[in-house]
Amino acid sequence: MFRFKCASCDDWHEGMPGFGASAPLDYYAVPDADRDIRCDLTADTCVIDQEFFFVRGCIETPVDGADEPFIWGVWVSLNREHFEEFLAVQGAPSRSTYGPYFGWLSAAFKTYPDTEELKAKVHLRDNGLRPYIELEPTDHPLALEQRTGISVERVAELYAAYMH
Repeated sequence: MFRFKCASCDDWHEGMPGFGASAPLDYYAVPDADRDIRCDLTADTCVIDQEFFFVRGCIETPVDGADEPFIWGVWVSLNREHFEEFLAVQGAPSRSTYGPYFGWLSAAFKTYPDTEELKAKVHLRDNGLRPYIELEPTDHPLALEQRTGISVERVAELYAAYMH
């Protein structure tokens, strides 16, 4: 079992933590009073004004010595054509044969510099798994960590930043 010592409280925690957003950033830009009219938000998709389309997926970051990755639950925009295809193949037994789809990250993290609109690819996965989000290989810290992995100490830092 994965264990780490929290960088803030010094307690030991078990299990790989992960964090995610319940909606894309663009959703929060819509005034609260207008969201019921302008937005259609589900657990995995979001449509704003019948013009902006988002899907939920996972940025997976390898952790040194761990069997499972650290996961960020994020939202990525898709164009209408790719969003419609995404919806059409949700029940397909081998939906991983579709895509990948280009999109823009619609997420913010307090542990990284500006991440809104980082370029990303949405890779569909089989067996009902949320899509894997691959960030463009840039020198942005989040993209670097996705490619090169993070230490257990970094997991503890991320946990402390979000839980304390």
